[in-house]
Amino acid sequence: MNVFVTGGAGYIGSHTVKLLLEQGHRVMVYDNLSEGHSSSLPQGVLVRGDLGDLQTLTQALSSEPFDAVMHFAAHCYVGESMVDPEKYYINNTLNSLNLLRAMRVAGVQKIVFSSTAATYGNPQDDSLIREDHPQNPINPYGRTKLQFEEMLADYARAYKFGYTALRYFNAAGAAPDGSIGEDHDPETHLIPIVIEAALGKREKVNIFGTDYSTPDGTCVRDYIHVYDLAQAHILALQALAPGEGRMYNLGNGQGYSVRQVIEAAERVVGQSIASEESPRRPGDPPVLVASSERISKELGWKPQFADLEEIIRTAWNWHKSHPEGYGD
Repeated sequence: MNVFVTGGAGYIGSHTVKLLLEQGHRVMVYDNLSEGHSSSLPQGVLVRGDLGDLQTLTQALSSEPFDAVMHFAAHCYVGESMVDPEKYYINNTLNSLNLLRAMRVAGVQKIVFSSTAATYGNPQDDSLIREDHPQNPINPYGRTKLQFEEMLADYARAYKFGYTALRYFNAAGAAPDGSIGEDHDPETHLIPIVIEAALGKREKVNIFGTDYSTPDGTCVRDYIHVYDLAQAHILALQALAPGEGRMYNLGNGQGYSVRQVIEAAERVVGQSIASEESPRRPGDPPVLVASSERISKELGWKPQFADLEEIIRTAWNWHKSHPEGYGD
């Protein structure tokens, strides 16, 4: 297929682009590089542009006959969304609407959307979260992602768009061959923060909240390897049908607390990692763990990196060999 990828220079986007190309698909990446890295991509696939620029976006989408869009471009920090919600409503909602408008002009009617488990908010019970769990986001990040899911449903009804929304839990790890990895500025994801502390790039790991109703008082999350996410995107792409909407959760079905992640990283790197207890961050649910039964049953998806230490090891290997990140 010929795939138009927004935000393809970012963390999950770049790994998906790599896998698309390895599997023989064609790719054009549309990215403003506000958070992505051009060096995470092969030469010749990047078109630099902003989703807020409807004219440039429409021209790019109309420049070739694209089969589908993969939409990764978004702001994705829960804490930032609490203090600067306008930034999130502009980019994640309004600019994503621009993408749908440009797709209509270009005649592209299939899209795979990078959504989030943050659309669920606080789980209602201790069971694994399924796709029919009520969606009650507790932060602007989750709300803006849910708003775009609702737009997609309306476009499917009115304009026969085919879409799949993939609700991620915590993406982690790096390409198994060590070629690309995770490099954010500032870094807010737990596993790279823990690795930075192990490498001496930060003094300690802050544990935000130790009084949650979890076994050790710290937040519990479901960590999924970025390559498993990329593979799920491609399976979803292949299953798209006009006028049809699908929603899938993506996770390993196993939750790990912040303390457990730090302990697992210590075993991988072979040293102790300093940490400090800090107050809770606003907008953080205590537990988010996914059931991926639906995508497994319907699309045959199965995580290849189910072990937390294995996930951390791929990240550790990339960060050790790229101490300054991408450097761009």
